[in-house]
Amino acid sequence: MTAARSSIGGFVSQFMSGKGHGEINMRTNKILGIVFPNTHDDLIYELTEKRATGSIPFGARYRMIDFSLSNLVNAGISKVCIITKANYQSLMNHLGNGKPWDLDRKNGGIYILSPFSTGKSGVYTNHIEAIYGEMEFIKNSPEEYVVLCDADVVMNFDVEDMVRQHSRTNADITVCYKNGYLPKKHPDTMSLEVDQQGRVVDILVSEQTDEQRDFSLDVILLSKKLLIRLIEDANSRSRKNFAKDIMQKNVQELRIFGYKVDSYAVVIDSLISYYNTHFDLLNDSDIRRQLFTSQRPVYTKTRDDMPTKYGLHSYAVGSLVADGCKIDGTVINSVISRGVCIGENAVVKNCIILEDSVIGNGSQLDNVIVDKLVRVNAGERLSGTKHNPMYVHKNTDV
Repeated sequence: MTAARSSIGGFVSQFMSGKGHGEINMRTNKILGIVFPNTHDDLIYELTEKRATGSIPFGARYRMIDFSLSNLVNAGISKVCIITKANYQSLMNHLGNGKPWDLDRKNGGIYILSPFSTGKSGVYTNHIEAIYGEMEFIKNSPEEYVVLCDADVVMNFDVEDMVRQHSRTNADITVCYKNGYLPKKHPDTMSLEVDQQGRVVDILVSEQTDEQRDFSLDVILLSKKLLIRLIEDANSRSRKNFAKDIMQKNVQELRIFGYKVDSYAVVIDSLISYYNTHFDLLNDSDIRRQLFTSQRPVYTKTRDDMPTKYGLHSYAVGSLVADGCKIDGTVINSVISRGVCIGENAVVKNCIILEDSVIGNGSQLDNVIVDKLVRVNAGERLSGTKHNPMYVHKNTDV
């Protein structure tokens, strides 16, 4: 297997950054970003009925994919391809030409690849099929390295530092990980055993445990040549599982290193994890600082709204309220997205209200997730619990 190892040394000697031996200058645009926006759509089926996981609204004004894209472009990666699968109209509307992320370029930029672009593999069912289906695009790209990432992780981390470690350790593959409790519903989560040098010496897949573990955040860096070889080999042997058939299978043969993320990072694998992550954001200022830092901004599609208007008898406390809203009622410990209207004497408590929804006069909502363009009629009472929030589907009239 050593013959397949990427020629990191030659790459580094050609593109030294001057900050120390083995550092890759990210501004040379030698890295291709690949984002999977439909990762595990079925785990959050309530929110992905009409959209991809990557286009799920988050934090009053963002989409889930904004974190992956911002992490890449903040490191100087200027070419990103989005391998779509289904329900990607909303995603395309959000991404546009990539301008909010500075990806509207003549050279590089953003590429939205449809699942039928090769005419061979059809709609993929896993990452191996997805990458193999776009192999012609990947082979024709001049970049020498690839960063693979899913769009179901909320985190803000330094990709550039991850790349420096990749070079310094002479790794074949570097996988981003954190220590904590495993995502409860996420299939194929990789639990990593990492030695003192940072090398991954063992990988368990879908481990069942209530103890804290080092587990993958599904951001993976490797050379393009190695990725092509691994994917073509797996495809020729009808192997379909990236975690088991590539990562776990090669843990002894390849130099796989872990890059630990100590800042806040959450895998959104259910409606309850989506709900809880918002209240982490509301209730902990340190988490807000970790996710939204001026050193690495989170970019998103802009929307030209007026400032939020608060009525004479309105009351809002402990909440995150975006611009373009009209608040005439009471908002307590809630996340209110852009363009939301909350009527007189309405009470919204412990809720997430997505864009352009209308909460009628005198309505009372507690522990409810209201999707986009919902109208809650006057006087309605909707209630869930913090362990089982109620969900109201997009474009419905309650």
